[in-house]
Amino acid sequence: MTRNTQDFELTQVNGLAGVAAADWNLLAGDNPFLQHQFLLALERTGCVGKGTAWEPRHLLLRDASQQLVGALPLYLKHDSRGEFVFDWSWADAYERAGLHYYPKLVCSVPFTPATGTRVLTHANADANAIARHLINAARDHAEDIGASSLHVLFPTERERSWLDQSGFLSRKSCQFHWQNQGYCDFDDFLSHFNSSKRKKAKRERRRIAEAGIVFEQLRGDEPSPDDWDEIFDFYSRTFLRRGRPPYLNRAFFDDIVTTMPENLVIILARHAGRPIAVAICFRSEDTLYGRYWGSLADFHSLHFETCYYQGIEYCIREGLQCFEPGTQGEHKVSRGFSPTTTWSSHWLRDAEFRAAIADFLARETSHVDMYMEHVEDRVPYRRAEGPPQ
Repeated sequence: MTRNTQDFELTQVNGLAGVAAADWNLLAGDNPFLQHQFLLALERTGCVGKGTAWEPRHLLLRDASQQLVGALPLYLKHDSRGEFVFDWSWADAYERAGLHYYPKLVCSVPFTPATGTRVLTHANADANAIARHLINAARDHAEDIGASSLHVLFPTERERSWLDQSGFLSRKSCQFHWQNQGYCDFDDFLSHFNSSKRKKAKRERRRIAEAGIVFEQLRGDEPSPDDWDEIFDFYSRTFLRRGRPPYLNRAFFDDIVTTMPENLVIILARHAGRPIAVAICFRSEDTLYGRYWGSLADFHSLHFETCYYQGIEYCIREGLQCFEPGTQGEHKVSRGFSPTTTWSSHWLRDAEFRAAIADFLARETSHVDMYMEHVEDRVPYRRAEGPPQ
């Protein structure tokens, strides 16, 4: 699909193989999940694409000189798995009304509940004009193919403003993030806890040390092939224990280890020299993203150390400002993570369903607000300081 307007040429592509990596990455910034290498690896290893629930429908916007000035990572979806913004009840309501909720269009990074730019724009271009073109084009594409809806997941605040102006409904949610307040080391970080929570964190870390478990914080290309066999096995076990296959295959990890190893952080736990647990993380210039965890052994506090304390230590040492360890999990709060708002934006073609969902979201938002206020009271920081902002 190619459409021309007075100022731009819009193209819809079914994959990034034909898009120059340098052109795309110039728009994407340093967010690892928006990098051409990451999204293309998903496509060429079969994690997304034909035969999956995620079919690429990316939108590209070029100016009169054919420079890429805007893009939208867009997917045709046939179910709601791997989105982390739950709309199964909406799909059920459509079905009970005799309508089809699927297919739908989703602007997001597959399997990645991390806030980041969704409307990609060139730094020297008119961001407002480009956003308007891309959002309208995505909505037109939904109309053209008969999709029930268009969803933009985990957008930035600026993008949410654009989407609100275009008639999208905003949905509020909550994650738990850690903010670096200029801590010089982990003990400095713990010194800001109240006494009981500080003792608890130290006790959890002591249990791991006394068990003889040691950790390595590795760049993506530093683990050996044998270690990567174990890492992928741990990752897969986490999904298989829940009765479903993993989102990502071994070929995907082999791909990004080659193409973007500097963005991949592996926190590997060993006992008696053998790997027993792993946290697979990604990083940008200022943020660590915890994405996947898996283990072979069952040691007290192993999950907390691998997924949270080791990541915090890494951020302090590397000077990263934020650690996003993934979705859900109130147990993160007592370990220094604070409730943080995330958003999604939704456009529905059916006017009656749009009105019903708008009412639902208004009520849901009040519950999210109350929940966040409740959790805020349980952060471990001394009351005189309050949680990090």
